[in-house]
Amino acid sequence: MHRVCGIFVFFSLCLTFFTPPCEGGNILIFPLDGSHWINMKILLEELHARGHNMTVIRAPNSWYIPEKSPLYTSITLEMDEGLDNFFDVYLEEHMTAQREGASLLTFFKLTTHFLSMITEVHAIWVDALIQIFENQNLVKSLKDSQYDLVLTDPAIAPGVVLAKYLKLPLVLNVRWITSGEGHFVLAPSPLSYIPVPGSGLTDKMDFIQRVKNMLFHGIILFQENILVGPIYDAMCDKYIDGGCNIVSLLQEADIWLFRSDFVFDFPRPTMPNVVYIGGFQCKPAQPLPADLEKFVQSAGEHGVIIMTMGTMVNVLPKTLADDVASVFSKMPQKVIWRYKGDPPSTLGNNTLIVDWMPQKDLLGHPQIKVFVAHGGTNGVQEAIYHGVPVLGIPLFFDQYDNLLRLQERGAAKIIQLADVNDHTFEEGIKEILYKDSYRQNIQRLSSLHRDQPISPMDRAIFWVEYVMRHKGAPHLRTEAYKMPWYSYHSLDVLLVLLGAVTVLIFSILAVFRFLCCRRARKAKTKQH
Repeated sequence: MHRVCGIFVFFSLCLTFFTPPCEGGNILIFPLDGSHWINMKILLEELHARGHNMTVIRAPNSWYIPEKSPLYTSITLEMDEGLDNFFDVYLEEHMTAQREGASLLTFFKLTTHFLSMITEVHAIWVDALIQIFENQNLVKSLKDSQYDLVLTDPAIAPGVVLAKYLKLPLVLNVRWITSGEGHFVLAPSPLSYIPVPGSGLTDKMDFIQRVKNMLFHGIILFQENILVGPIYDAMCDKYIDGGCNIVSLLQEADIWLFRSDFVFDFPRPTMPNVVYIGGFQCKPAQPLPADLEKFVQSAGEHGVIIMTMGTMVNVLPKTLADDVASVFSKMPQKVIWRYKGDPPSTLGNNTLIVDWMPQKDLLGHPQIKVFVAHGGTNGVQEAIYHGVPVLGIPLFFDQYDNLLRLQERGAAKIIQLADVNDHTFEEGIKEILYKDSYRQNIQRLSSLHRDQPISPMDRAIFWVEYVMRHKGAPHLRTEAYKMPWYSYHSLDVLLVLLGAVTVLIFSILAVFRFLCCRRARKAKTKQH
């Protein structure tokens, strides 16, 4: 007995001495709802496990962010209720327009709807932030809480502005910002080989594609400077000393925790304060619930196909759902399909319809053969991590671009929503199932992604704590954002050099002209 106690004390002392010390920080979180919250919550769970205290600012009608949580305390804002059915209407219109087929008119219609929706979302959140600034008790509470930093998702920018207002270090959990993909405001982004999101291009572009890429970049600039920027500018001018603009505030951020990596994305220039954490939410698969495991095992050697179109899309157009269900019913594989609403009329006995599925654990199961997905960032990165080939049906936002990166590496096949029918869907499923290169390529990507000296999650936590320890990371931040655009591109230098060369050329010409005229006068004098 004494020996057992001695061993217990010995191991307790080992844990005490060898566990790294951790001083809990105080973090203010301004997240974005929907699928963005899913990966933010995973980061919060790890920070909570490390002993950090967190406060989350949320909307009163939040979809996924609960008011009460063991991970954090919350501040619920007073804000417009207009977000309730906001996305539902947009998504329905978007899918209907896509089913009509690709055309210039459809593109214009979808782009107009998207920009209108984004503008309204930012306006609602700016009004909510103004409510914070006008609430002196809340402002005093935020200042008295002595936060070490603000952690925010800058796809909406209130968290970025709030960090500036409170004079706190800023860490971004980011891929998207107010005007598109984050790299474009931070790092050099030559449009000759860096595709603009939404363009549907890769890093290998011919002349016409580079023209298209430039036009899509024009849409980003329009969104940034004409639509979204002015919404924030007016608030900044009133509440931030010296004013501000969103792009410069983003460029001031201490650390960008970027939800991507170069196994997934195309190579491009980057900056010292960008920390790539692509796949940080991925973990080894856990055992499935007993009933689901029984269904999966019943597939035998044929395996299982899983399908989900993301958290925001619960149902598909009826004809499309019927076509998909009809194809599934003919397959020898079993199918698990996350689908809400009335079951399709063509549903087969081999297909299990569920309201929710443990996606990560299913993708890590050896029986899973194909992942039919919309192409959200989380799902694509989980497919890479677990090495499951993807049949992609992109619907909106960044989904086509995500799937395109997998398709370019031979790990996925894309079917546009307008082209999905029983014939194309069956062909796509069979191609992924029976062409070995898809599985080989996605498993190669999985091997590359996993071969890192430190996990993406550990890297993310290290840099958050780094900012807390050092009260920021200004030494990693470029000062380029303080330069006027003409200085950044050295146009003033080029203008001066061009002027100097012009003066030099004209001076030489003037000298030659003077010498020639003098010689001519001498010759004329000799003749007389």
